[in-house]
Amino acid sequence: MDEKLQKVLARAGFGSRRELEEWIAAGRVKVNGETAKLGDRVGSKDRITVDGKKLASHEQSAQVHPVLVYNKPLGEICTRNDPEGRPTVFDHLPPLGSARWVAIGRLDINTTGLLLFTTDGELANRLMHPSAQVQREYLVRVMGEVSPAVLENLERGVELDDGVARFDGIRHGGGEGVNQWYYVVLTEGRNREVRRLWESQGLKVSRLKRVRYGSVGLPSYVKMGKYVELPSSETKTLYQLAGLRWQPVGKPSQFSGRYLAKKRGDKAVPPPRDRRRTGAAAKSAATEKPWGAAPRRR
Repeated sequence: MDEKLQKVLARAGFGSRRELEEWIAAGRVKVNGETAKLGDRVGSKDRITVDGKKLASHEQSAQVHPVLVYNKPLGEICTRNDPEGRPTVFDHLPPLGSARWVAIGRLDINTTGLLLFTTDGELANRLMHPSAQVQREYLVRVMGEVSPAVLENLERGVELDDGVARFDGIRHGGGEGVNQWYYVVLTEGRNREVRRLWESQGLKVSRLKRVRYGSVGLPSYVKMGKYVELPSSETKTLYQLAGLRWQPVGKPSQFSGRYLAKKRGDKAVPPPRDRRRTGAAAKSAATEKPWGAAPRRR
Protein backbone atom coordinates (compact mmCIF):
# COMPACT_ATOMS: atom_id res chain seq x y z
CA MET A 1 0.00 0.00 0.00
CA ASP A 2 1.32 3.44 -0.92
CA GLU A 3 2.26 5.84 1.87
CA LYS A 4 3.13 9.52 2.05
CA LEU A 5 6.74 10.12 1.10
CA GLN A 6 7.61 12.09 4.25
CA LYS A 7 6.16 9.30 6.42
CA VAL A 8 8.41 6.69 4.76
CA LEU A 9 11.49 8.90 5.16
CA ALA A 10 10.64 9.66 8.79
CA ARG A 11 10.31 5.96 9.59
CA ALA A 12 13.71 5.37 7.98
CA GLY A 13 15.26 7.82 10.46
CA PHE A 14 15.96 10.85 8.26
CA GLY A 15 14.19 13.29 10.56
CA SER A 16 10.79 14.53 11.65
CA ARG A 17 7.92 14.88 9.19
CA ARG A 18 8.13 18.68 9.37
CA GLU A 19 11.85 18.64 8.53
CA LEU A 20 11.30 16.21 5.67
CA GLU A 21 8.51 18.29 4.18
CA GLU A 22 11.02 21.15 4.01
CA TRP A 23 13.56 18.82 2.32
CA ILE A 24 10.98 17.77 -0.27
CA ALA A 25 10.00 21.38 -0.96
CA ALA A 26 13.70 22.24 -1.39
CA GLY A 27 14.12 19.53 -4.06
CA ARG A 28 16.44 17.32 -2.00
CA VAL A 29 14.34 14.17 -2.53
CA LYS A 30 13.76 12.25 -5.77
CA VAL A 31 11.42 9.36 -6.56
CA ASN A 32 12.26 7.17 -9.55
CA GLY A 33 14.68 9.82 -10.78
CA GLU A 34 12.14 12.68 -10.64
CA THR A 35 12.20 15.50 -8.11
CA ALA A 36 9.56 14.73 -5.49
CA LYS A 37 6.69 17.06 -4.59
CA LEU A 38 4.75 17.55 -1.37
CA GLY A 39 1.86 15.11 -1.34
CA ASP A 40 3.67 12.37 -3.30
CA ARG A 41 2.96 8.79 -2.23
CA VAL A 42 5.36 5.88 -2.68
CA GLY A 43 5.27 2.11 -2.55
CA SER A 44 7.81 -0.62 -1.86
CA LYS A 45 8.96 -0.73 -5.53
CA ASP A 46 9.67 3.00 -5.84
CA ARG A 47 13.29 4.16 -5.88
CA ILE A 48 13.89 7.00 -3.40
CA THR A 49 17.03 9.10 -3.11
CA VAL A 50 17.83 11.82 -0.56
CA ASP A 51 20.65 14.21 -1.51
CA GLY A 52 21.71 11.60 -4.06
CA LYS A 53 21.81 8.74 -1.54
CA LYS A 54 19.56 5.80 -2.35
CA LEU A 55 17.12 4.63 0.29
CA ALA A 56 17.45 0.85 0.42
CA SER A 57 14.18 -1.06 0.05
CA HIS A 58 14.55 -2.71 3.47
CA GLU A 59 14.79 0.74 5.06
CA GLN A 60 11.25 1.49 3.94
CA SER A 61 9.83 -1.29 6.10
CA ALA A 62 9.53 -1.24 9.89
CA GLN A 63 12.93 -0.62 11.45
CA VAL A 64 14.49 -1.04 14.87
CA HIS A 65 14.85 2.46 16.33
CA PRO A 66 16.50 3.29 19.66
CA VAL A 67 14.92 5.78 22.05
CA LEU A 68 17.11 7.87 24.34
CA VAL A 69 16.20 9.49 27.64
CA TYR A 70 18.19 12.70 28.11
CA ASN A 71 18.36 14.98 31.16
CA LYS A 72 18.59 18.50 29.74
CA PRO A 73 20.66 21.01 31.74
CA LEU A 74 19.85 24.68 32.13
CA GLY A 75 21.12 26.83 29.25
CA GLU A 76 20.88 24.33 26.37
CA ILE A 77 18.56 24.93 23.41
CA CYS A 78 16.65 22.32 21.41
CA THR A 79 17.62 23.36 17.88
CA ARG A 80 20.19 21.34 15.95
CA ASN A 81 22.32 24.37 15.04
CA ASP A 82 22.32 27.80 16.66
CA PRO A 83 23.58 30.91 14.80
CA GLU A 84 24.56 32.43 18.16
CA GLY A 85 26.78 29.46 19.01
CA ARG A 86 24.91 28.44 22.15
CA PRO A 87 25.14 24.81 23.36
CA THR A 88 22.38 22.53 22.09
CA VAL A 89 20.90 19.29 23.39
CA PHE A 90 22.34 17.49 20.34
CA ASP A 91 25.91 18.19 21.53
CA HIS A 92 25.66 15.37 24.08
CA LEU A 93 24.02 12.67 21.96
CA PRO A 94 25.92 9.71 20.47
CA PRO A 95 26.83 9.97 16.76
CA LEU A 96 24.85 8.00 14.19
CA GLY A 97 25.48 6.80 10.65
CA SER A 98 22.80 7.66 8.11
CA ALA A 99 19.99 8.31 10.62
CA ARG A 100 19.42 11.44 12.70
CA TRP A 101 18.23 12.03 16.24
CA VAL A 102 14.75 13.56 16.38
CA ALA A 103 13.58 15.27 19.58
CA ILE A 104 10.15 14.26 20.88
CA GLY A 105 8.92 17.64 22.06
CA ARG A 106 11.03 20.58 23.17
CA LEU A 107 12.07 22.43 26.30
CA ASP A 108 12.97 26.10 26.43
CA ILE A 109 16.43 27.29 27.42
CA ASN A 110 15.42 27.86 31.07
CA THR A 111 13.72 24.48 31.56
CA THR A 112 15.55 21.31 32.55
CA GLY A 113 14.71 17.63 32.67
CA LEU A 114 13.39 14.86 30.48
CA LEU A 115 13.81 14.92 26.71
CA LEU A 116 13.21 11.89 24.52
CA PHE A 117 15.12 11.31 21.28
CA THR A 118 14.55 8.70 18.60
CA THR A 119 15.60 7.94 15.04
CA ASP A 120 11.96 7.16 14.19
CA GLY A 121 10.43 10.38 12.89
CA GLU A 122 6.97 8.79 12.69
CA LEU A 123 7.08 7.90 16.40
CA ALA A 124 8.10 11.47 17.26
CA ASN A 125 5.32 12.89 15.10
CA ARG A 126 2.64 10.68 16.68
CA LEU A 127 3.72 11.44 20.26
CA MET A 128 3.88 15.21 19.67
CA HIS A 129 0.59 15.54 17.76
CA PRO A 130 -2.11 17.29 19.84
CA SER A 131 -4.63 14.55 19.01
CA ALA A 132 -2.48 12.00 20.87
CA GLN A 133 -3.17 13.72 24.23
CA VAL A 134 0.13 12.43 25.64
CA GLN A 135 0.74 13.58 29.20
CA ARG A 136 3.73 15.74 30.12
CA GLU A 137 4.51 16.04 33.83
CA TYR A 138 6.60 18.87 35.30
CA LEU A 139 8.05 19.68 38.70
CA VAL A 140 7.73 23.43 39.21
CA ARG A 141 8.84 25.76 42.00
CA VAL A 142 6.48 28.68 42.42
CA MET A 143 7.21 31.93 44.24
CA GLY A 144 4.21 33.47 45.97
CA GLU A 145 1.10 32.45 47.88
CA VAL A 146 -0.82 29.64 46.19
CA SER A 147 -4.39 29.65 47.43
CA PRO A 148 -7.03 26.95 46.84
CA ALA A 149 -8.76 29.41 44.49
CA VAL A 150 -5.60 29.66 42.35
CA LEU A 151 -5.35 25.87 42.05
CA GLU A 152 -9.03 25.67 41.12
CA ASN A 153 -8.54 28.30 38.39
CA LEU A 154 -5.56 26.45 36.94
CA GLU A 155 -7.45 23.16 36.74
CA ARG A 156 -10.69 24.70 35.47
CA GLY A 157 -9.00 26.72 32.71
CA VAL A 158 -7.41 30.13 32.13
CA GLU A 159 -7.65 32.34 29.05
CA LEU A 160 -4.16 32.90 27.58
CA ASP A 161 -3.09 34.79 24.46
CA ASP A 162 -3.41 31.62 22.34
CA GLY A 163 -6.62 30.28 23.89
CA VAL A 164 -7.85 28.56 27.03
CA ALA A 165 -5.30 26.39 28.84
CA ARG A 166 -5.44 24.28 31.97
CA PHE A 167 -3.53 21.72 34.02
CA ASP A 168 -4.95 18.20 33.89
CA GLY A 169 -3.61 17.60 37.37
CA ILE A 170 -1.82 19.48 40.18
CA ARG A 171 -0.17 17.90 43.23
CA HIS A 172 1.77 19.60 45.99
CA GLY A 173 5.42 18.52 46.07
CA GLY A 174 6.71 20.19 49.25
CA GLY A 175 8.40 23.45 50.14
CA GLU A 176 8.18 26.15 52.79
CA GLY A 177 7.09 29.78 52.88
CA VAL A 178 6.74 31.51 49.53
CA ASN A 179 8.71 28.80 47.67
CA GLN A 180 6.42 25.85 46.97
CA TRP A 181 6.94 22.84 44.69
CA TYR A 182 4.12 21.40 42.59
CA TYR A 183 3.79 18.53 40.13
CA VAL A 184 1.60 19.56 37.19
CA VAL A 185 0.37 17.57 34.19
CA LEU A 186 -0.45 18.81 30.67
CA THR A 187 -1.56 16.98 27.54
CA GLU A 188 -0.32 19.57 25.06
CA GLY A 189 2.96 21.31 24.31
CA ARG A 190 2.28 24.99 23.75
CA ASN A 191 5.17 27.44 24.07
CA ARG A 192 6.00 28.25 27.74
CA GLU A 193 2.55 27.01 28.75
CA VAL A 194 3.44 25.97 32.32
CA ARG A 195 5.06 29.32 33.08
CA ARG A 196 2.26 31.33 31.46
CA LEU A 197 -0.43 29.49 33.41
CA TRP A 198 1.19 30.29 36.76
CA GLU A 199 1.97 33.85 35.67
CA SER A 200 -1.72 34.36 34.84
CA GLN A 201 -2.36 34.02 38.59
CA GLY A 202 0.29 36.58 39.54
CA LEU A 203 2.86 33.92 40.48
CA LYS A 204 6.44 33.47 39.28
CA VAL A 205 8.03 30.17 38.26
CA SER A 206 11.59 30.09 39.57
CA ARG A 207 12.46 26.50 38.51
CA LEU A 208 10.90 24.14 36.02
CA LYS A 209 11.82 20.55 35.27
CA ARG A 210 10.05 17.96 33.12
CA VAL A 211 9.98 14.61 34.90
CA ARG A 212 7.73 12.49 32.65
CA TYR A 213 6.65 12.27 29.00
CA GLY A 214 3.85 9.79 28.39
CA SER A 215 4.83 6.48 29.97
CA VAL A 216 8.51 7.42 30.41
CA GLY A 217 9.83 8.94 33.63
CA LEU A 218 13.28 10.45 34.21
CA PRO A 219 15.49 7.91 36.05
CA SER A 220 17.22 9.35 39.12
CA TYR A 221 20.66 8.15 38.00
CA VAL A 222 20.53 10.02 34.67
CA LYS A 223 22.22 13.22 35.79
CA MET A 224 22.10 16.52 33.93
CA GLY A 225 23.82 16.41 30.55
CA LYS A 226 23.65 12.61 30.24
CA TYR A 227 21.48 10.10 28.39
CA VAL A 228 20.51 6.45 28.61
CA GLU A 229 18.85 4.16 26.08
CA LEU A 230 15.28 3.26 26.95
CA PRO A 231 14.85 -0.48 27.73
CA SER A 232 12.99 -2.47 25.09
CA SER A 233 10.00 -3.10 27.39
CA GLU A 234 9.49 0.66 27.87
CA THR A 235 10.11 1.36 24.18
CA LYS A 236 7.36 -1.11 23.32
CA THR A 237 4.95 0.71 25.67
CA LEU A 238 5.86 4.02 24.03
CA TYR A 239 5.12 2.63 20.55
CA GLN A 240 1.80 1.25 21.77
CA LEU A 241 0.95 4.68 23.21
CA ALA A 242 1.62 6.16 19.75
CA GLY A 243 -0.47 3.48 18.04
CA LEU A 244 2.49 2.12 16.08
CA ARG A 245 3.90 -1.34 15.47
CA TRP A 246 6.94 -2.09 17.62
CA GLN A 247 9.94 -3.96 16.23
CA PRO A 248 11.68 -6.07 18.92
CA VAL A 249 15.31 -5.16 19.51
CA GLY A 250 17.81 -7.99 19.20
CA LYS A 251 20.41 -6.36 21.46
CA PRO A 252 20.97 -2.90 22.96
CA SER A 253 22.80 -0.30 20.88
CA GLN A 254 26.53 -0.05 21.53
CA PHE A 255 26.57 3.55 22.71
CA SER A 256 29.56 4.75 24.72
CA GLY A 257 31.26 7.90 25.95
CA ARG A 258 31.26 10.32 28.87
CA TYR A 259 27.64 11.37 28.32
CA LEU A 260 26.22 7.85 28.65
CA ALA A 261 24.58 7.58 32.08
CA LYS A 262 25.51 4.70 34.35
CA LYS A 263 24.01 3.61 37.63
CA ARG A 264 25.69 3.75 41.06
CA GLY A 265 26.05 7.48 41.59
CA ASP A 266 26.95 8.66 38.10
CA LYS A 267 28.08 12.28 38.27
CA ALA A 268 26.54 15.16 36.36
CA VAL A 269 28.60 16.75 33.58
CA PRO A 270 28.72 20.49 32.87
CA PRO A 271 26.89 21.71 29.75
CA PRO A 272 29.05 22.16 26.63
CA ARG A 273 30.96 25.41 26.83
CA ASP A 274 29.19 28.33 25.17
CA ARG A 275 31.09 28.68 21.91
CA ARG A 276 30.71 32.47 21.95
CA ARG A 277 32.70 32.87 25.17
CA THR A 278 36.43 32.93 25.62
CA GLY A 279 38.89 33.38 28.46
CA ALA A 280 37.55 33.93 31.98
CA ALA A 281 33.90 33.99 30.86
CA ALA A 282 34.21 30.57 29.24
CA LYS A 283 35.95 29.14 32.32
CA SER A 284 33.18 30.45 34.56
CA ALA A 285 30.47 28.94 32.34
CA ALA A 286 32.19 25.56 32.21
CA THR A 287 32.45 25.27 36.02
CA GLU A 288 28.95 26.51 36.81
CA LYS A 289 27.02 24.00 38.93
CA PRO A 290 23.54 22.84 37.96
CA TRP A 291 20.53 23.26 40.21
CA GLY A 292 20.37 21.50 43.52
CA ALA A 293 18.32 18.35 43.83
CA ALA A 294 14.55 18.76 43.69
CA PRO A 295 12.42 17.09 46.40
CA ARG A 296 11.80 13.41 45.83
CA ARG A 297 8.41 12.22 44.66
CA ARG A 298 6.36 10.47 47.29
